[in-house]
Amino acid sequence: MAVLVFGQTGQVAQELGRHPGIVSLGRHAADLTDPSACGDAIRAARPSAVINAAAYTAVDKAETEEQLATTINAHAPAAMAAACAELGIPLIQISSDYVFDGSGDAPRHPNEPANPRNAYGRSKLAGEIAVRDSGAAHVILRTSWVVSAHGANFVKTMLRLGAERDGLRIVADQIGGPTPARDIADACMAMVGQLTRDPSKSGTYHFAGSPDVSWAEFARAIFELSGLDCTVTPIPTADYPTPTPRPLNSRLDCAATTSSFSIARPDWRTGLRQILLDLKAMK
Repeated sequence: MAVLVFGQTGQVAQELGRHPGIVSLGRHAADLTDPSACGDAIRAARPSAVINAAAYTAVDKAETEEQLATTINAHAPAAMAAACAELGIPLIQISSDYVFDGSGDAPRHPNEPANPRNAYGRSKLAGEIAVRDSGAAHVILRTSWVVSAHGANFVKTMLRLGAERDGLRIVADQIGGPTPARDIADACMAMVGQLTRDPSKSGTYHFAGSPDVSWAEFARAIFELSGLDCTVTPIPTADYPTPTPRPLNSRLDCAATTSSFSIARPDWRTGLRQILLDLKAMK
C-alpha cells in the first residue's frame, strides 16, 4: 500500500516516514499555499491513501495571517479531499483540540459543537468541514500537545531550559494529554488500513496521550526522567500571557477511537522515555 503524506519535516510526518510504503511530499513538491497543486499531486501519484500531516501551526502568528492559515489548513485539505473522493481513496486529516473553546473540565467528545477562540482554531475547523463535505472516505483525527525528538516542542524546550536554569515557572491550569508523534503516526497507519477496508468508519475521532496532566506536571516528568535538577513552580495562565489565548481544557474523549479502530490512548510516559532515547541517539 502506497500512502502519500503531505508534510516532510513536521513531527508526525517524520514519524510516518518510519513506516514502509510512505511517500512524503515536502514544500518543494506540494506547496500548501497552492491548494490546486495538492490535488494534482494526489491525482498524479494515485496512492492507496493520503495522510495530511502538514499544517500552519504558528498559533500566535495566525492572528495576523488568518488568510494564509486558512489557505493551508482549510483550502489545501479541501483540494486533497476532492482528489481523494475522485479516486475513491481515504484521507486522514490531522486536526486539533483548538477547534474547541477550552472551557469546562470534562473531556470533549468528537460530536460536541466546535467553538474555536482564535484564528488557528477557525482555520482547522474550516479544514474539518471541507473534508467532511467532500464525499471522500476520511478520518479527521484531533490531537493535542504533540511532542517528539523532532522540531520544536515542549519536551525539547524544557530540556533546553532545564539544563540552563535551576527553576522554571510553568502553567498549571491548562490540562491535556501529551501525545507522542510516533503514536499519532502509528494510529494514522492503522486507521488507513481499516478505512480502506471499511469506509463506513469515516468520521471525526480524538487521539491523545494518557493520563491528562497540566503543563507543570508534564515538565516535572520530563525533568525526572531526564535527570535534570530543575524546580517547577506552578503558575496560572494569567501569569504567562500570550498573544492568542490557549485552551485551559484540552482533554479529549478518545473512546470512539478505541471502539471503532481498537486503538487505545497511548501512555505518554512511555513515549517520553522513547523521545529521550531518540534525542540521546541523535547527539
